[in-house]
Amino acid sequence: MYRYFIKNVLTNISIMATTKWIADPGTSEVFFKASHLLLDNVTGYFRKINLEVATEDDDFTKFYGIVFTADIDSLDTADRRRDDYLKSGNFFDAARFGALKFVGKKYQNEQDEDKLSGNLTIKNVTKPVTLDIEFSGKVVEPDGMVRVGFSVQGKISRKEFDLSCHSISELGMLAIGDEIKFNAEIQLIKILQSRLQY
Repeated sequence: MYRYFIKNVLTNISIMATTKWIADPGTSEVFFKASHLLLDNVTGYFRKINLEVATEDDDFTKFYGIVFTADIDSLDTADRRRDDYLKSGNFFDAARFGALKFVGKKYQNEQDEDKLSGNLTIKNVTKPVTLDIEFSGKVVEPDGMVRVGFSVQGKISRKEFDLSCHSISELGMLAIGDEIKFNAEIQLIKILQSRLQY
C-alpha cells in the first residue's frame, strides 16, 4: 500500500523549468518620440535601463515576472538645456522619482502581433498600458550563451502621467504633443534555469 501511494504521488508531480533573463545593456536601447511644434519630433533615450524576466522554460508567453526600470537621470535628448528641464521638478522630477517602472501582467499571443499588458509608473502615477511585441529571434553563441531579441512599441498620454508644463517659456514645451511614442530594441540573456516541482 505504501509503495502504491509513493508511486501515485510521483506520477502526479510535474516538473517545470524556470528561466531567468536580463537585458544586455550594451545591445538594448529604449527611446521615445514626441511631436514638437507640429513640425518635427523630439527623440530621447534612456541610457540606463534594467529588465528582468522569469519564464516557464523558454516560453515568454508563460512568464512569472517582467519588471523594467529606466533611470530618469540617464535621459538624453542631445540637448543639455532640454534634458535639464525634463529632469527637473517641472517634468519628470528626477530628484524625487528616480526611475520609471513597468511591471508586466499578461502576455497575449495574437495572430498578427503579440501584446504585453501591464502597469507603467511615472512619478507617482500608475496607469495600465499595452505594448506591441515582435520577436526578433534566438541565438546560441559559441560559448553557450543564449540570447533572444524583441522589438517593443507603445504610446502614452503625457498629461495622464502628470508630465505637463506651466508656462510657454519653458523651452516651448507646451508645443509638444500629448502623445508620446516609445520604442525598445531589447536583447535578453539567459542567466539561470532551475527546476520547480508541483
